[in-house]
Amino acid sequence: MPRRQRWVMFSLVLVVLVFLGACTPSRAAVFVDDGRLRVVATTGMIADAVRQVGGDAVQVVALMGPGVDPHLYKASEGDVHRILSADVIFYNGLHLEARMVDIFEQMNKYTPTVAVGEAVPRELLLASPQYPDQPDPHIWMDVQLWRYVVERIRDTLVDVDPAQAETYRTRADAYLQRLDALDAYIRARAEEVPPEQRVLVTAHDAFQYFGRAYGFEVFAPQGISTTSEAGIADIRRTIDLVVSRRIRAIFVESSVPPDVIEAIVSGAQARGHTVVIGGELFSDSLGDPDTPAGTYEGMMKHNIDTIVDGLLGNRTTGAPYVEHSTP
Repeated sequence: MPRRQRWVMFSLVLVVLVFLGACTPSRAAVFVDDGRLRVVATTGMIADAVRQVGGDAVQVVALMGPGVDPHLYKASEGDVHRILSADVIFYNGLHLEARMVDIFEQMNKYTPTVAVGEAVPRELLLASPQYPDQPDPHIWMDVQLWRYVVERIRDTLVDVDPAQAETYRTRADAYLQRLDALDAYIRARAEEVPPEQRVLVTAHDAFQYFGRAYGFEVFAPQGISTTSEAGIADIRRTIDLVVSRRIRAIFVESSVPPDVIEAIVSGAQARGHTVVIGGELFSDSLGDPDTPAGTYEGMMKHNIDTIVDGLLGNRTTGAPYVEHSTP
């Protein structure tokens, strides 16, 4: 993009930021001018997929770090600079980054800006219970659906940077094979839990794709988007469920405050049923970069291990699974 057009775009986007009330400083890294393709991704899951496909041919900046809630995220002025410097922009779409949609729609006039969630066939998307005309955006919770995202990232990188096309295709093929192995691992671990005990209670409704894919009933007092809070009636209904189904463990999320889950534990205890917090799950963001849950594969493995071990009340190791990075 010519310099004048970039600064015109910058002014337009700043107007959007003011309209959205964005003022939170961004901690995202800045690009290094080293000739590699510069990619901005909103979530850690998308950024990890780009790194797996792009390897050394790309440098990737994720706008949203560990523990960040994408439903509530507002872009900062620093984010705008990164977006304007990018050669490609990837975001989830499907209303996940609701407060940044205007920015991406403007940027698509100047820079390839791709909503990767639109790669998933519409018939495979689940509807939001609160808004039946809108899809549930948490597609990464089903590894087979995430394959569509990886393929869209691959195809976009090939189009933008055809000189590295063979690299992108080779790395994507290797990553897709690993995702198939990850999917098999999750299914094997899920089978360890008797069907009547496969009940997953979390803080907000981020695990419906996971439940459909791997055979769990999923309940949450808070809706798909964390912009709406769980009400007293929602919490009471969840307590009723936990007590009546004699559920052993429920789970907090890394990007959602634990208050509601703690209230459910206390409410069940008051009614004579002991339920424990089975662990922390990663729903809308990855873990810290220096931990196993800092990659998509590691996050999904952590989640299924935590869920199965919590529901069974033990710490079994499960089937062997080793995460490897694409060389």
